Amino acid sequence: QVQLVESGGGLVQAGGSLRLSCAASGRTSNTYTMGWFRQAPGKEREFVSAIRWSSDFKYYGDSVKGRFTISRDIAKNTVYLQMNSLKPEDTAVYYCAAGRKWVARTQQEYDYWGQGTQVTVSS
Repeated sequence: QVQLVESGGGLVQAGGSLRLSCAASGRTSNTYTMGWFRQAPGKEREFVSAIRWSSDFKYYGDSVKGRFTISRDIAKNTVYLQMNSLKPEDTAVYYCAAGRKWVARTQQEYDYWGQGTQVTVSS
């Protein structure tokens, strides 16, 4: 089992920044891909970004490219999502997830999930 705990969400004005953290514990492995998803009220869960523990290979959803940056700290077993130039449409609950596929952009490709952290961007 892998446990994931997100933190860093909050309320921010449009144009501002937030950094989310995802702390992993349990049977973690450097073969995992760590992903971020988000879900706004009434909408489906959307892929945001993902990174491989072992190689730093990373990729992004189209809606956040150029504004969000994913990174990881292996020593701390933590993945970060730096979110800049935030927009009201970025408002959602953000979830961290872990899976074994090298490239994973759908929920079904992830095995473990955190509880989520709320991000609200005011206009």
